[in-house]
Amino acid sequence: MTALNAPRMIDDTHPAPPPLAAVADLTLADEAATRRLGADLALALNPGDVVALCGDLGAGKSTLARAAIRTLADDPGLEVPSPTYTLVQTYATTPPVAHFDLYRLAGDNELDELGFEDSARDGIALVEWPQNAPSALAAATVVVELAMAPGSGRIAAISASEIAGARIRRSLAIRDFLAAAGLAEAPRRRFTGDASTRRYETVESNGETLVLMDAPRQPDGPPVQSGLPYSRIAHLAEDVAPFVAVAQSLVAAGFAAPAIRKADLDNGFLLIDHLGADTLLDTAGRPVPERYQAAIACLAELHATPWPSEMPVADGIVHTVPAFDRGAMRIEVDLIVDWYLPRAKGRPATDNERADFAAAWNALFEALAAAETSLTLRDFHSPNIIWRPEQSGRQRIGLIDFQDAVIGPSAYDVASLAQDARVDIPAELEARLVAHYIALRQAEGGFDADSFQRAYAIMAAQRASKILGIFVRLMERDAKPQYLRHIPRIKAYLRRTLGHPALAALRALYQDWGVLDEDTAPQALRPSDTRS
Repeated sequence: MTALNAPRMIDDTHPAPPPLAAVADLTLADEAATRRLGADLALALNPGDVVALCGDLGAGKSTLARAAIRTLADDPGLEVPSPTYTLVQTYATTPPVAHFDLYRLAGDNELDELGFEDSARDGIALVEWPQNAPSALAAATVVVELAMAPGSGRIAAISASEIAGARIRRSLAIRDFLAAAGLAEAPRRRFTGDASTRRYETVESNGETLVLMDAPRQPDGPPVQSGLPYSRIAHLAEDVAPFVAVAQSLVAAGFAAPAIRKADLDNGFLLIDHLGADTLLDTAGRPVPERYQAAIACLAELHATPWPSEMPVADGIVHTVPAFDRGAMRIEVDLIVDWYLPRAKGRPATDNERADFAAAWNALFEALAAAETSLTLRDFHSPNIIWRPEQSGRQRIGLIDFQDAVIGPSAYDVASLAQDARVDIPAELEARLVAHYIALRQAEGGFDADSFQRAYAIMAAQRASKILGIFVRLMERDAKPQYLRHIPRIKAYLRRTLGHPALAALRALYQDWGVLDEDTAPQALRPSDTRS
């Protein structure tokens, strides 16, 4: 296997990419193992990756490429013809993939005609016989060298760039994790992702579908206040231990959270129950009132349940559920000043604006002192709630996102649902949901409806302010502009909420800043391309 010794130079004007480093040497017992490797590699690839597949005829290059393409297409039965004669075959997967076979090339001259550069820039390129076009091999971020093993099976030597190599190592570590769970040969499929660094897959096991959570430990970011990073002040989970602790406590209390089948706390791998695919929305993406009412009823039961502040994770490991204190609320709400306001106004907030903002929110935080507190899941809205019509009672509502749970005002979760950030909740439905929650809580006795209504208004305003800042931050810092389309909805919720008398000072401030203007996202908040 000599591919790695080939010259890594594109031309006289393009410097060679960084050298590749060894990632893994694997023995593949049979063709099924080759297909699994192709699938495992596909789950680690990103746009811009060029995978050079090297080896003699019959070494398994096409087998591996077909498995990778079918995984990217999420279609195990997809027809993947060999591009031996067409030289390239493209697929509208996510991200798009182009399959090249350069066996008949005798140099770089035809690469441009094949669209290699565009494919390598905008999607994923799988390249068989890359050594026949030195530029293709030089552009590789991943090289897989395949050879027949003595006796039977194959040997695969994988090398990659530093960034691609880290992703591949993690995908191979997931396969080892599954093997330890007795699922060494289980098919893996992409499932879903979110605005965080977590990613998910589904895993088939004896006719049952499980969910694989891949949540690497998050390093602390730069200090932003009192020498602490944002995540510490806002009490955001930095590993999977909080998820495990809260999930186990919810299940023990009779709520429908995923059971933990297997956990690797150090690496951040969890194998958990798949609660279902239905949501609170209909097929057109509109809220189904009856489902939202069931979710509110589940929330009322959750908030009426006493919860310990310390929850077991594993033997000798306990998670202390943090308090949603003023520091956490304040640093969240500051996001509107730090990110949204500068983008909307084209300038940073002035010292006077920051002082007025702090004064308004300090008064509101004081008003929360008497608010009821409970386990607050913090992201209780449609993407994180599973509708389970075959179940009854609280089991009809599946809970899947609660690693950032805190002990905080119960009203926060009610506002999170009744002002769903991803879905238009009409004012009439919001009022009905809040009224239903209050009625259920009052039926238990000892529930202060007036205090709750005030806390609800404050928490709804706090959450909306935070989200406006987060959506701009996702665009500017994380290159995720698709969230900007939700900004008009969040502003509409704010206009609705700020009618509460307790929020008069904040309403005046936001009106002066133009936050409540009835328009779409301000021009300054419209990137040139907001495709999701």
